[in-house]
Amino acid sequence: MTDQRAIPFMFMRGGTSRGPVFKASDLPEDRDTLAALLISAVGSGHPLNIDGVGGGNAVTTKVPILSPSDDDWADIDYFFAQVQVEDRLVDFSATCGNMLSTVGPASIEMGYIAPEGETTEVKIRSVNTGARFVSTVQTPDGNVKYEGDAAIDGVPGTHAPIKLRFMKVVGSKTGKFLPTGNLRDTFDGTEVTCMDVTMPCVIGRASDFGITGYETQKELDANKGLFAKMESIRLQAGEAMGLGDVSKSVVPKFGLFSPAKNGGTISVRYFMPWQTHPTCAATSSQCLAACALTPGTISDGLLDRPDGTPATILIEHPLGAIEVGIDYELTGDDMDVRSAEILRTARKLAQGEIFVSSEIWE
Repeated sequence: MTDQRAIPFMFMRGGTSRGPVFKASDLPEDRDTLAALLISAVGSGHPLNIDGVGGGNAVTTKVPILSPSDDDWADIDYFFAQVQVEDRLVDFSATCGNMLSTVGPASIEMGYIAPEGETTEVKIRSVNTGARFVSTVQTPDGNVKYEGDAAIDGVPGTHAPIKLRFMKVVGSKTGKFLPTGNLRDTFDGTEVTCMDVTMPCVIGRASDFGITGYETQKELDANKGLFAKMESIRLQAGEAMGLGDVSKSVVPKFGLFSPAKNGGTISVRYFMPWQTHPTCAATSSQCLAACALTPGTISDGLLDRPDGTPATILIEHPLGAIEVGIDYELTGDDMDVRSAEILRTARKLAQGEIFVSSEIWE
């Protein structure tokens, strides 16, 4: 009898992230056992994830877990796990918009959803946050199409477009647009905006953190003083936002604004939070866009704020830009985001079985 247990999986890139995708029915229900299994599968605990399928970066250690939904509205439940690279930890508190782009194609590939024609709409519920999404997947001839002409910055080549619509995204974790009740808060003498749209974020000005905001990912990851300052503020902001002790949680995320340089609306350096994101997270891009649209926030003076709704915000990042469309209503200091849209792509990279020690799950 082998001492390795085989678990079916698909290995997929979603947006600018990647990781193994599982059926919930193929995994243990117990959260601690599940975490141990995912740590083993990804190879968490080593900077290169050498003993697993992770890629040594937080964008390559993401895990979607899918199941049919019992929700009256949704087709699919999407449970997301962020496996840490070097710390043997799994955070189940957040969701991921880039890996959300794998959910539609994977649901069809796994037999959960039947293709409907040239395109197939998949209604998705986030188990982590309760958020709802609609994914529109290209399905000509009854098969998922991965090749196409859509390009997203941070991914080489072109692929079939996947349109993601985010529904009722305000207060995803905290129940409030402004969890602290303020447009700006001050921690350690530095002003930030704490906001919750799809993902709770702490947002500051790059110049207030001693950087230009145009550095590369490598330059930022080498700046230990920057990360120490952000983490101190993030821990205090987490408490003020009602999230409690966030020292072992990836929520809230962190973003730093600077004026756009290449024709966009705003330039962003985004943190996950203990590594610099190579581009920008799809979920948090909506929070960053909402902050850019809201007068009185940290974004004042850094951009020419678009008028009217819906609005298109072009967020510049280290490898290009991401476009976010927001249908919103702003009343005083409160924003109602009716929906937000982004365009992503995805690709199935491999399919088969992943092996973990039988001792993990007996």
